[in-house]
Amino acid sequence: MGAVASTVAARFAFFPPTPPSYGVEPPPSPAAAAADTEVVELSGVPVSRGRGVEARRLPTKRGTEVVSMYVRQPGARLTLLYSHGNAADLGQMYELFVELSAHLNVNLMGYDYSGYGQSSGKPSEQNTYADIEAVYRCLLETYGASEENIILYGQSVGSGPTLDLASRLPHLRAVVLHSPISSGLRVMYPVKHTYWFDIYKNIDKIPLVRCPVLVIHGTADEVVDCSHGRALWELSKVKYEPLWIKGGNHCNLELYPEYIKHLKKFVTAIEKSQPVKDESPESSGPSDPSEIGSESAENSRRSTDIRDKPRSSIDHRPSIDRREKPRGSIDRRDKNRKSIDQLDKPRASVDQPDRAPLGG
Repeated sequence: MGAVASTVAARFAFFPPTPPSYGVEPPPSPAAAAADTEVVELSGVPVSRGRGVEARRLPTKRGTEVVSMYVRQPGARLTLLYSHGNAADLGQMYELFVELSAHLNVNLMGYDYSGYGQSSGKPSEQNTYADIEAVYRCLLETYGASEENIILYGQSVGSGPTLDLASRLPHLRAVVLHSPISSGLRVMYPVKHTYWFDIYKNIDKIPLVRCPVLVIHGTADEVVDCSHGRALWELSKVKYEPLWIKGGNHCNLELYPEYIKHLKKFVTAIEKSQPVKDESPESSGPSDPSEIGSESAENSRRSTDIRDKPRSSIDHRPSIDRREKPRGSIDRRDKNRKSIDQLDKPRASVDQPDRAPLGG
């Protein structure tokens, strides 16, 4: 049972877009290429120059190279490190990243996991941990970010590497969990205990996170049930008012106006708050809890659909292969942008009737 479940969880977790939605080219200037061998140009994206975007190939400790993109926002004090969901790559996320950077007034670093997009290697749980570490190290060493001014953002499967890194960074500024999974096995089976063969044991790592945590989840999510987000929020040490988007599914939360409104409110509050300090390990987070909104359990439960009850079972949902309407950009200007997790065209690696992938 254990070996079978472990194989299933690992096999069904990752579905990189095939073929990748973008390409990678050397910088147009030979001088630039010689000065920094990591810098590359993204091709096949709407605009790759003139918007404060820089792409790089970053080596990981597991021998792969991941492609990242850094969106610079003039005057920004915080940096968002975004780990995207399944069935997506940087080409599909490009416009969203640029818009989020502008709307939230943050620098933003996004990346493709090993085996996704133009990143080398194969996707695996351990590789994603090495991937985010390489990107985090780049933020510190290349872009001058500090742990105290970084917000980790994990969407669905991306909540795995996000919480793994967050659990090991005592001075991290904040965490955002977007349609997160409590663990890989729990997406497929309504288990109540953590087994050794499970992957992305977020349910066990969230109590180790010392900074404020915002959870965003749709109440009609048919891929990763909203109960996952609720469970992680309940176990967060420093709770920020969650956002349960009534009627929101797995792939369309950015279309709801309350999404960007609530996220912007959170980032603004975090920017005004004080970083986590060593002298208060038991009450980590901002020194003045009122600065980041509703910290108490009672106030934090205010949401778009507080009366919605968590569903106890998640094993009767359609798989992620279920087609959804493409969602637009945050401000609805880009009507043709592909859904982050939706599958626009049938793909041999995904459209298998007997597969039920982990999450988007």
